[in-house]
Amino acid sequence: MIIFGHPWVKHEPLYRIRNREEIHTTPPNSLLKIEQFDIELLQYCHANQLAYMVTIENIKEGIFGNIYQAKYLRCSKKLATELMPIAQNYLFDSRILAIIDHEEEIEEMAKANVDGVWFR
Repeated sequence: MIIFGHPWVKHEPLYRIRNREEIHTTPPNSLLKIEQFDIELLQYCHANQLAYMVTIENIKEGIFGNIYQAKYLRCSKKLATELMPIAQNYLFDSRILAIIDHEEEIEEMAKANVDGVWFR
């Protein structure tokens, strides 16, 4: 299971971006964090082979995030549990991260076969 934001687990740094211009201010080979789904920004990242995480609000955004090779799809717990069977059926390369508030929710998401969690 992938865990972001827990004090016991280190992870690679993320660089929040909102547009193409902000990408140029990040270090090479950075993991980019797109907090609002923007298909043009996803397409740009994909075309330029940039690693990124995108926050999604629905299954359709999750499907397009996977098509454009997001490393991580970050979403609500409810959406994560709905999207996981689809991701498993279609063999998504993107990993699904459920947004959680409490450590106890890790076990809940593990039992639901969600790829990982993101502490709010």
